[in-house]
Amino acid sequence: MIKRRHFIQFASSTFAALGLSQIDVIQQGNRYAQVLSQTTPRKLALLVGINNYLKNERGDNLKGCVTDVDLQQELLIHRFGFDPKNIVRLTSHPDDEQPTRKNILEAFEEHLIKQAKPGDVVVFHFSGHGSRLSDPDPIQQCRDDNYNSTLIPADDGENGVTKDIMGRTLFLLISALKTENVTVVLDSCFSGGGTRGNLIIRSANGDDLQPSPEEIAYQEGWIKKLKLSSEQLLNLRCASQRKGIVFAAAKREQLAADATFDGFSAGAFTYLMTQYLWQQTGSANGMISQITYSIKSLSGQEPLIDGDASKPVYFINKKLPPTDAVIIKGEGKQATLWLGGVDKESLETFTKGAIFTIINNQGKTSATVKLISPRSGLIAQAELTDNRGINSLKPGMLLQESTRIIPADLKLSIGLDPSLAGDINAAKKAIEAINRIAAIPAQNKNPPYPNGVQYIFSRMTNSYRQKLQQQVTENLPVVNSIGLFTEGLELVSQSFGDAKETVNDAVQRLEPKLKSLLAGRILKKTLNTNSSELDLEVSLNLVDNPSQIIAKAVTSRSKNNRQFSDKIYPRKIPLQQLFQFQITNYESAPVYCSILLFDSSGELSVIFPYQWSKPEESMQLAPKQTLVVGDPQELRLQAIEKGSGEALIIVSRKPLKNAVKTMKALAAEQKRDTQPIDFPRGSSIGPDEVIGDLLNDLRDNRGGGITATPVSNSDMATVSISFDVG
Repeated sequence: MIKRRHFIQFASSTFAALGLSQIDVIQQGNRYAQVLSQTTPRKLALLVGINNYLKNERGDNLKGCVTDVDLQQELLIHRFGFDPKNIVRLTSHPDDEQPTRKNILEAFEEHLIKQAKPGDVVVFHFSGHGSRLSDPDPIQQCRDDNYNSTLIPADDGENGVTKDIMGRTLFLLISALKTENVTVVLDSCFSGGGTRGNLIIRSANGDDLQPSPEEIAYQEGWIKKLKLSSEQLLNLRCASQRKGIVFAAAKREQLAADATFDGFSAGAFTYLMTQYLWQQTGSANGMISQITYSIKSLSGQEPLIDGDASKPVYFINKKLPPTDAVIIKGEGKQATLWLGGVDKESLETFTKGAIFTIINNQGKTSATVKLISPRSGLIAQAELTDNRGINSLKPGMLLQESTRIIPADLKLSIGLDPSLAGDINAAKKAIEAINRIAAIPAQNKNPPYPNGVQYIFSRMTNSYRQKLQQQVTENLPVVNSIGLFTEGLELVSQSFGDAKETVNDAVQRLEPKLKSLLAGRILKKTLNTNSSELDLEVSLNLVDNPSQIIAKAVTSRSKNNRQFSDKIYPRKIPLQQLFQFQITNYESAPVYCSILLFDSSGELSVIFPYQWSKPEESMQLAPKQTLVVGDPQELRLQAIEKGSGEALIIVSRKPLKNAVKTMKALAAEQKRDTQPIDFPRGSSIGPDEVIGDLLNDLRDNRGGGITATPVSNSDMATVSISFDVG
């Protein structure tokens, strides 16, 4: 049975009552004319990203909205076949036309409404602040308030006049489009602005403001053009049928976050959405389902979809092989790459020496390129190393990862919250006494940790506790206690002590947890479900009903090229239920497996192997065979407390000899013969040591004298299975 601390009470998001999704911005009406068939539909996009607000009276400037436009543009061109000439950008970047109210509305009319024909594909993306204004004609039969969500243009507040573009306006503009194939992406929210931890919130206050006369007049003009009565407009806005698909960054009463990644800022939702679409081109519902767990752990928000979720994303049913990068500029044997398909957990591993393989649209590989300098955000420089018939690198060439480089100096960065006050220096000294843990004091900037942190070491203040009480009703830490928050100020379970604890005592108590979090950070640099060449399938099942799959992962570049499924799995284990993992090896040779489990507090257990008299033998999985971990006759895996978990399944063509040796020593220390092992306080072997040995086992020796660890996708796979308990 797994110990209680591995499935503890789940700490709900701090953000859950502070924001609002933008789904209600564009409630649309009944269907217009049937889509006319077209052999080659035109693809039109209007991408808006606002970092800088000219007056900045209602909220902070943002960091990642222009990056969002870059993310969408490169994706639409290189993944979905948009002509660059058919993409209009309105951003805060000096090279682009500015995203003022006038420019946004004119671009929508001229570029989308006047050009789109039935059957064409239209994409409208907005990244920036959102708000809400009093609705002069509220749809009370469909709403519990009299507000209308808005998008805030860059010139808002000029001369004290609100320039917000209301949901009613966007509804009317979309109604005027002659095509049904409309996709709207809204990476904004409407309340709870400011900063949450190290995240900037994309919203601004507007509750006390009224729509401008200009806005109302603009709406009335479109109502006349569309020949709608007030009653018809209200009915259309309430109708259950909607044109196109809307993706919203967060649920109602949640926040849309502007987040810091490794070397750049972007919308948490836009980055994860576009990264997913470089890897998979399935249904809209499949996409939202897959990215929900990643974005919840990052910012606490949960994205929404409105419309026919069975439709392919952007209404483009084009099956393409998974892709990590694309050449955006080529000159002979050197090229500039866009790494839009690389997972956020793996970005740090794509540095000098990492290798990509060029592929065609059928997934067949050819030449290889190697990164020749450190990456800058999502841009990297590369050169041709093995031409195999390719003499020059050209824009549009797609790339798949071949070898990544795990940095030798990876650390866990802990932000020091200002609530520590006079204890900040003591906290920094105590935390940095732990190997490979960095302590970062907050700066007087927005966000306070510009280079990013993984967790925040903090006191529980009255303000923090009041926000937590809106979602967490049990086992809340007491005021003045010390513990850990996530980067987005979500509670890390079981990390807070009592109110009288000193900073030094808190760090000493948290040392095993910090080491586990460090180990998880390092190991996640090997996550490669979408790029591993091993042919594997991993599932989480209930013991009483093995056919009921809780969660599933399939390596998508396997030799058998099994089709990716859009099937949605519950990812939730009922309390007290026995569960098990199944790993199927579709390779023609044996592989070697291990399973590590992290609970919601970051604590780590090794649940496989667990037969310490012969671990090497038990870890070998024969060709075409399935390994079951959690057979009640040998090992009972039972979730006994509400919480969350993440299992990392490591599979290698080579035996994991170094890791096995270290784990056997830990099992002997704990006097365990046939049980999983964990890392209790006072243990002579830490989780970081086990992970270090695992990296040595996974090392690609063809990397030569590189001090960092090269890891080849042809030899190993690290697969993540995340789930909740309750």
